[in-house]
Amino acid sequence: MRDRYADHDACVTIIDDERINIEVVKAYLTEAGFSNFRSTTDARGALSLMEEHTPDILLLDINMPHLSGLEILESLRQQEKFHHLPVLILTAAEDPEVKLQALGLGATDFIAKPVDPSELALRMENVLAAKAYQDQLARHSEMLEEMVRERTSELEESRREAIHCLAKAAEYRDDDTGQHVTRVGRYTRILATELGFSSRDVELMEQAAKLHDVGKIGIPDSILHKAGKLDPDEYQVIQQHCGIGYEIMNPSNDEDTSTMRQHATIGPKILNATRSPLLQLAAKIAGSHHEKWDGSGYPRGLRGEDIPVEGRIVAVADVFDALSSPRPYKEAFTWDQCVNILEKGRNSHFDPKVLDAFFRRQDEIAKVQQQFTDGQTV
Repeated sequence: MRDRYADHDACVTIIDDERINIEVVKAYLTEAGFSNFRSTTDARGALSLMEEHTPDILLLDINMPHLSGLEILESLRQQEKFHHLPVLILTAAEDPEVKLQALGLGATDFIAKPVDPSELALRMENVLAAKAYQDQLARHSEMLEEMVRERTSELEESRREAIHCLAKAAEYRDDDTGQHVTRVGRYTRILATELGFSSRDVELMEQAAKLHDVGKIGIPDSILHKAGKLDPDEYQVIQQHCGIGYEIMNPSNDEDTSTMRQHATIGPKILNATRSPLLQLAAKIAGSHHEKWDGSGYPRGLRGEDIPVEGRIVAVADVFDALSSPRPYKEAFTWDQCVNILEKGRNSHFDPKVLDAFFRRQDEIAKVQQQFTDGQTV
């Protein structure tokens, strides 16, 4: 009766220093229906043979000159490619210590010499059945991983779109520039890259920077669109957009919401309320991009490196874009005017290291400004 693997095209590699042993095993396996064999009597060529013809199963002798079966097995298991390769040990050794050592190195099973053809066929059947199941699980795992990658990509794109829509909602409340959030995000990416942030952090910062003014959704139009200078009361109201931004980007309870509406400052409890790294970063930026290096900013009057570095970066990006873009209360400033104003803010408004990064990358920043212009020339 033929084995259920009679038509199986499994590649069987046999390594034994005795040619007669190889021929006997091949004869038994041929009778069981196998036909795809690779073999060698020189243990020194075993690894190169398997590299050239990747086996589905390896039948390996232990006691061989030049290189023992245990040494071959140890070398195999150190390679990812052969980490799960089924290995049947062909041995006449009865030493339990040798078997334990072989098992410790990853041997799958043992076949005693002289080989019994029925036992050989059954053990091959069991091992290959297990391998087929393992291969099926691996393929299924790969398929699931690919589905996860595709779904993650879709979710990432949806997240980007949602963030951009939310940022644009705040922008349209504020002015008619149209590309403000895009430019601030791109400027932030350039500065963060120049300052040595990782590619992942740079990506997060660009997205989070787009939400820096999302709190302006809660500011009255009469203040946002006022052409003249704000009076002290109006200026205090406009400052509240930092706190409102926190509230929008962080799930909070009623007590937190009440506190938020009473004051622009919000504590670490609210900052950490969301588990989303992006929203946590966006909240940090929203609440700190109006802080100033000398401590004269708002909402908390933070000074120097007490201001989150992300907020310091967006402060430069946001101010530059505000200067170089038209607003209801002013015309767009020229490039030279913008640069001079930024330089005057060194060590008072702006972190000097961030400002230096801006000047080192100003050619690239100018290209972004031109690429995402709102129809105005600077």
